[in-house]
Amino acid sequence: MVKMAEYAGMSIAWCPGCGNFGILTAVKRALVELEIEPYRVLMVSGIGQAGKLPHYTRCNLLNMLHGRTLPAAAGAKMANPELVVLAVGGDGDGYGEGGNHFLHSVRRNHDITYLVHNNQVYGLTKGQASPTSDLGTTPGGASIPLNPLALAIALEGSFVARGFAGDVEHLVGLIKRAIQHRGFALIDVLQPCVVFNHKNTYAWYRERVYKLDESGYEPGDRLAAFKKAQEWGDRIPIGVVYESERPTFEEQFPALRGGPLVRQRIDPGQVEGLLRDFL
Repeated sequence: MVKMAEYAGMSIAWCPGCGNFGILTAVKRALVELEIEPYRVLMVSGIGQAGKLPHYTRCNLLNMLHGRTLPAAAGAKMANPELVVLAVGGDGDGYGEGGNHFLHSVRRNHDITYLVHNNQVYGLTKGQASPTSDLGTTPGGASIPLNPLALAIALEGSFVARGFAGDVEHLVGLIKRAIQHRGFALIDVLQPCVVFNHKNTYAWYRERVYKLDESGYEPGDRLAAFKKAQEWGDRIPIGVVYESERPTFEEQFPALRGGPLVRQRIDPGQVEGLLRDFL
C-alpha cells in the first residue's frame, strides 16, 4: 500500500498561502490513491515557482529549460511507455515560452498529464504579465488573455480540464482521472498568487467557480465544450470540459509495438543490409 510519506520531498520554499501548496497536496494524494509507487513516476518541470513542485515530492525528476518541459516529457514516455509521466509548469512557462510545444503535444496526443499552475502572472520574476493575465492584473496591463482550454479543444485535445487550487478534494479527482486517461491530459489549475496578483484571489475565485459535474454537464460534445471554455468573469467552470478517445502518439509509433525499448531484443543482423548499402 502506497503512503503519503513515500512522496515526501525537500523543504518547501514557496510563499505562505501560495496556491501551489494545494496543487502539491492534490498531486501526492492522487498518486497515493491510485496506488502508484514513486519509482513508476517521472515528473518533468520547467522554470518558475511551479517548476519547483517535483522537488517537493519523491519520484524521478527532470528539470528542463524554460518552456521546454513537454518535449522531454514526450521523449521519456516514448522511451518507456510504462512510466507515469507528469509535466509541470506555470502559465508563463507553458503558454508563453513553451506555447509552440503545447500546441503540438496536444495535437499529437502524447500519453502524458500536463499540470499548468495558472496564477496569471510571472511569479518568480516578480509579477510581470503572463499570456493568461486579465486586463488590469499587472501594472503594465496585457493584451487579450490566452484561453488555454479553448485552444486545446480547437486542437482536438483528448482531455481538457480546469481545477482550482483552493478546492483540493476536487483537484485530486481531476488529477486521478487525467492520469488514467489514455492521451494528452491538460489540467489548467487556477492558482492564486498571494504576492503579485491582487485581483484573482482565493475569495475572487470562490465567488465565481462552479463544478461542471454538479451541473449535469457532459464533456463529450466538442462544440458545447468550446462554448463552455469561453465562460470567464462572473462564472468560471471547473472540472472536465472536454474528453474524447483517439489513438495516442505512442500507440502509433512502430518501434514501441514490442513494448519499452529497453526490453526489446537487439538483433545486429537487422542493420547488415543498411550497412552494405553504404559500401
